[in-house]
Amino acid sequence: MSWTVADAVDYKGFPADRSKTGGWVPAALILGIEMCERLSTMGIAVNLVTYLVSTMHLPSSTSANIVTDFMGTSFLLCMLGGFLADSFLGRFKTIAIFAIIQAMGSGMLATITRLPQLQPPPCKNLASQTCKQANGFQMGFLYMALYLIALGTGGLKSSVSGFGTDQFDDKDEKEKSQMAYFFSRFFFLISTGTFLAVTVLVYIQDEVSRSWGYGICCISMLIAIIVFFYGMKRYRYKKSAGSPIVHISQVIVAAIRKRKMDLPFNPRLLYEDSAESSRIPHTDQFRCLDKAAIVAGEFDKTASSEPNPWNLCSVTRVEEVKMMARLLPIWATTIIFWTTYAQMITFSVEQASTMERSIGNFQIPAGSLTVFFVAAILITLAVYDRCIMPVWKKWRGKPGFTSLQRIAIGLILSILGMFAAALCERRRLLVAKAVGGNTATLPISVFLLIPQFLLVGAGEAFIYTGQLDFFITQSPKGMKTMSTGLFLSTLSLGFFVSSFLVSVVKRMTGSTDGQGWLADNINYGRLDYFYGLLAILSFINFAIFLICALWYKPQKPNGGMEMETMANGSCPEEKC
Repeated sequence: MSWTVADAVDYKGFPADRSKTGGWVPAALILGIEMCERLSTMGIAVNLVTYLVSTMHLPSSTSANIVTDFMGTSFLLCMLGGFLADSFLGRFKTIAIFAIIQAMGSGMLATITRLPQLQPPPCKNLASQTCKQANGFQMGFLYMALYLIALGTGGLKSSVSGFGTDQFDDKDEKEKSQMAYFFSRFFFLISTGTFLAVTVLVYIQDEVSRSWGYGICCISMLIAIIVFFYGMKRYRYKKSAGSPIVHISQVIVAAIRKRKMDLPFNPRLLYEDSAESSRIPHTDQFRCLDKAAIVAGEFDKTASSEPNPWNLCSVTRVEEVKMMARLLPIWATTIIFWTTYAQMITFSVEQASTMERSIGNFQIPAGSLTVFFVAAILITLAVYDRCIMPVWKKWRGKPGFTSLQRIAIGLILSILGMFAAALCERRRLLVAKAVGGNTATLPISVFLLIPQFLLVGAGEAFIYTGQLDFFITQSPKGMKTMSTGLFLSTLSLGFFVSSFLVSVVKRMTGSTDGQGWLADNINYGRLDYFYGLLAILSFINFAIFLICALWYKPQKPNGGMEMETMANGSCPEEKC
C-alpha cells in the first residue's frame, strides 16, 4: 500500500503522507468549527424573535420574517462559499476567512445589545400597542451584525463537510469505512451545538443578558478558529478541479449552439476524451444536452489541438451536468420541509412566550422549548442507528433506508407536525379567548407544544441526513461542494418561502388594526389556520415528491466515479 494519497497534498504542497495527514484527528478539528458555528448561529436565531418583539418592539409577523430572512440568507450564501472554494480559495482558506467574518458579526451583535442608544426606550406593557418601535438607525446596526453572521455562516458551511471528507482516502478500504461514519457524527455535533444553544445560551440571554449570550457565541467561534489553525499541518488538501458552474455553462452553451444538429444513432459516435477509468456511461435522459458532444469538424477546433470546451464537450462532462439536473426535482420538493421548520424557531417560540412555563420557582425561557426539537433529533438518530438499521439489514439485507426513503419519512413527519401545531394552537386560542387576549401568561401549560417539536425534530433527523447523503453521493466527484451548496439552498429557500407566505397571509387576512390570521398579538390571531395551510401545502408537496422519486434514475457507477455507500444505507439503487 502506498504511503501517499494520490489526489491530496499536505500544507507544503507535497503529496500527502498517509501516516502524517488525514484521518479522524484533523476531521475532529474540522467538526469542532462546525459545532461552534451551529452553537453561534442557533444561539442567536432561536431566541431572536423574542428580542425583536420585547426589546425592539416589532410586530410578531415582522419579527418572524426578520429571523427567517436572516436564516435564509445564511444558507443561500452557501452557494457563494462553494463557488469560491471550488474556483479560487480552496476549502481551507474559505472556512478560515468566513469563520473570522462570523466571529466579527457575533461580536458586533454583542456590542449592539449592550448599548441602550441602539435600542428603543423600554416598554412594560407590550400588549398596549403604544411602545415605540426601533428606528431605522437602530435597525441598521442590527441588520449589519446579523448579515455579517449570515455571510460567515454561508461561506464556511458549504466547505466544512467537503473538507472533512477530504481527510479520508476513498480508495483505501479502511479510511473509506471511517468516512462512512463521518456524516452521522457531523450531524450529531451539529445537533449538540444546537442543544447547547437552546438550553445554555438562551438561558443566559434571558436571565443574565443578551450581550453575555452573544459574547459567548463570539468567543466560542474564536476558540474554534484557533483550534482549526492548529491542525493546519495535519490536514489533507485537494486541488480544485475548476469551477463546476463554468463546466455546466460550457455544456449548456455548446448544446444551444448545436441545437439544430441531429444526434447520431449510436451514442459511441459522440465525443469522449476522459480516461477510461473515470468515464461516466451515456444515459438517455436530457438528450438535448447530448448535442454538446456532437463532433462537428473544424467548428470545434481552436488554434491548438484541443477542442474548444464552449463548442465541444465530452460525454462524461455532459453526463455530469445530467446528474446535477436529475437532482433538481428532489431538491425542489424538499424546500417546503424547511418552511415548516422555520415555524419552530419563530411562531412556536412566540406561542411559548404566552404560555405557563414555570416548574416550581424556575421559569423555562421560551426559546429553550426547542430543546425538545433537538432532543427528538438526537433520539431519532440513536434509535435509527442502533435499532432500525440492524433490523432492516436482517430483514431486507440492506444497512438502512435509502436516502430518498429517509427524505420521504421526514416529509411525512413534518405534515403530522403541522397538524399537531394547528390543534395545539386552537386549544391555546380558546384559553386566550376565555381569560382575555391581553393576559401576559395564559393558564395553559407550554408542554402542550411538545408534539409539534418532537414530530418536526424527528422529521429533520431523517430529511437532513437523507438530503446530505443524496446530494453528495448522487453528484459528480468534482461537483460535491456545489452539490452540498445546492442541498443547503433548500434550507435557505424554505426560510424565504416562510417569509413570503407570512407576508401574503398577513396581506390577505390582515386589517388596519393589526388583526387577521397573523395578528400583531397572536392571542387575537388565527395562527392555527396558518399551520393548517402549511399542513395542506406539505401534503401536496409530498405527493409531487413521490412522483419525482419514482422518476429519478441514479447514474450507474463506472470505474472512477465515486458513489460512496455510507453507513446510513445509501446505495446506487435509490428507490423511494
